[in-house]
Amino acid sequence: MEPEFNLEEYMSHGVENIMKNALKATLSNPKESVFMTKFALTSRKASKLRHEAEENGEHIPPFLIASITSSCNLHCAGCYSRAIDSCNDCVPEGQLDGETWGRLFREAADLGITFVFLAGGEPLLRKDVIMEATKVPEVLFPVITNGTLLKGEYLDIFDKNRNLVPVLSIEGNQKTTDSRRGEGVFSALEKTMNDLDDRGILFGASITVTTENLEEVYSREFVGDLYRKGCKLVIYIEFVSVADDTGGLAPGDGEREIMSDRQSALRSEFDDMIFVSFPGDERAAGGCLAAGRGFFHINSHGGAEPCPFSPYSDSNVREVGLQGALHSDLFRSLTDSELLSLEHSGGCALASKGEEVESMLSR
Repeated sequence: MEPEFNLEEYMSHGVENIMKNALKATLSNPKESVFMTKFALTSRKASKLRHEAEENGEHIPPFLIASITSSCNLHCAGCYSRAIDSCNDCVPEGQLDGETWGRLFREAADLGITFVFLAGGEPLLRKDVIMEATKVPEVLFPVITNGTLLKGEYLDIFDKNRNLVPVLSIEGNQKTTDSRRGEGVFSALEKTMNDLDDRGILFGASITVTTENLEEVYSREFVGDLYRKGCKLVIYIEFVSVADDTGGLAPGDGEREIMSDRQSALRSEFDDMIFVSFPGDERAAGGCLAAGRGFFHINSHGGAEPCPFSPYSDSNVREVGLQGALHSDLFRSLTDSELLSLEHSGGCALASKGEEVESMLSR
C-alpha cells in the first residue's frame, strides 16, 4: 500500500516554508535567510544521496535519534528513560565522547541523513557534543531539551548556529507542566521562549500526550499561545506506559482518532508551523519507521537500537559506524518481520513486544 504521508518531505518543506514566512515578516534576520538557502540546497542533496543508495540496494533513513547523554537535571514524573534505567543523575562510564559523536554526525551527513534529533537525558549537559553538531551545518539538529539550561552562552551558540533547533519539552499550561516536571519549570520555559524569540531563533515544543492533557495540548488556544511566543514546530509523542498504574494515561484508539483530526485542523490553521506526531504520522507513512525504515536510535553508549522505546541492540557504532548498524541482524530481522506492521496497541509498535525483539537477538 502506498503511504499517504511522506514525513521527511513534510519536514523539509515545512522548514523552508517557515523561513520564507519569517523573511516576509521581517528583513532584519539575515541569519535565517542564509540558513534557509543552505538548508534547501543540502536537503535536496541529501535526498539525492538516499535515492542513489536505494537504487544500489542500500536504504538510508532520513532521520536519526541520538541520545547523547543519560544524565538529566530534572526528575519528571513518569519519565520513561528513568523507568528503564537509561537516565540518571550521575555520568556513567563508557558513554561516547564528543569526538566520536562528531564522526557519527559527519557520517550521517555523508550518508544523506537530513535530521539528527539530539536527546537524552538532557542533551545540554553535553556541550562538547553540541559543539560537534555545529561543525556539520548541512544537517538539521533538533535538540530535545527541558529548556532550563538554555541561557547565557547557550543562547549565543544557538543564535550563531541555526542548524541547531531547540525543541522545548512542555506538558501544557503551568499547572500541567509543573505537576510533571517540577515547580517553576513552566516559568523557566516561558523565559527561554522569550529569549529565543527576541533573537529570532527558530524553536519548537515537544509534548508527551496522555489521556489527561490531550484536550489541552491539541487545543487551538494552547497552540496559538505557543505560536505567539515564536514556536514553529510541535512534536506530539504518545505516552508509553512502563508501569501498571500508568496504563490509563496511554491514549487508546478513540483518543488517537481525536488526535489525528485535531492535528489535521491545526496544520490547516497554522500553516507556517510544523506538526509531527509519533507514532501517528508513522501510521500514515505506512507503518512503524523504527529499525532504519525511517529512523533508528543511538544510545549514549553507542548501541544501535530500533527506537528509544525498544532499547535492544546487537551492534555498536563505535565499531561499525552508522552504516554498519543499519546492516545489523536485529534491524534486518525486524524489517523482515510483522512487528512493524500498522496493527498494534499502545503508543509504540515495539514497546510491548520486548520478548519478541529479545528472541531475535538470540538467533
